[in-house]
Amino acid sequence: MLAAFVSTPSADDPLSVLEVGDRRAPEPRNGWVTVDVKAASLNHHDLFSLRGVGLPAERMPMTLGCDAAGLDADGNEVIVHAVITGTPGWSGDETLDPKRSLLSELHQGTLAEQVLVPARNVLPKPADLSFAEAACLPTAWLTAYRMLFTKAGLQPGQTVLVQGASGGVATALIALGRVAGYRMWVTGRTEDKLAAALALGADQAFETGARLPERVDAVMETVGKATWSHSVKSLKPGGVIVTSGATTGFDPSAELNRIFFTQLRVEGSTMGTRAELEQLVQLCLTTGLRPQIDVELPLADAREGFERMLAGRTNGKIVFTV
Repeated sequence: MLAAFVSTPSADDPLSVLEVGDRRAPEPRNGWVTVDVKAASLNHHDLFSLRGVGLPAERMPMTLGCDAAGLDADGNEVIVHAVITGTPGWSGDETLDPKRSLLSELHQGTLAEQVLVPARNVLPKPADLSFAEAACLPTAWLTAYRMLFTKAGLQPGQTVLVQGASGGVATALIALGRVAGYRMWVTGRTEDKLAAALALGADQAFETGARLPERVDAVMETVGKATWSHSVKSLKPGGVIVTSGATTGFDPSAELNRIFFTQLRVEGSTMGTRAELEQLVQLCLTTGLRPQIDVELPLADAREGFERMLAGRTNGKIVFTV
């Protein structure tokens, strides 16, 4: 089957180790289901995998990808939930399972014509959602949903700053925050990205690192080292930073003096649960909200999508179709 995969990591030149070609189709496994992938979306997680971050060489070759929507063996349209529990008998929040993994970390991923997943990791895809739209939900949009509605503890009318205006999680945060009644502010590096964020529904947009008109109730952080200091300084006393990624580096100065003196909270957030994914799907149906797709490409042209993401040329999700 056609797949995008990695056999050897490269920290310095991740695109050099991206392979798009033939791989063996998954073999049936008791309690797991094979999904014929119709669409799969790209995430920064996939670039990290090419670099070997969270994916040691001994687990390679590994098919990349966390997100997918497609058909099960009975022809039902389904969405794939990417969080795989690893502790036998685990119940409750699967993101807290110490042995949990995402697809493409321990088990082969979704950037392929087929993917094998546990039966509990598929949920029905509503007909009102296209395969491409549904494939955007399980990672970036689910991450944004959990950040805003589970971790932040916000009320409608409060102000949220999203660092980095154009990525998949950032555009999801803007869209979800808007329908929830939050005042959404964003930062971005270019005029085009700021304009796109405003068109998506952001209330105000600022250059990265700019002084804000007032402090905010919460900051949504996926950028990391490049924006962390600005995030800390932008919060009202008692405010919260919710962090789910660090695309520019994992090791900023913590600025603990500001955190304890102004009694800030820092909440880590990773992916989301199957139940939260179901709630997100229902929210999309109820409100008419849909993921913003930057570009759809055939899986055979996956390299172009990876190049766009690595260069930061994104305004929404990059989707591969099969």
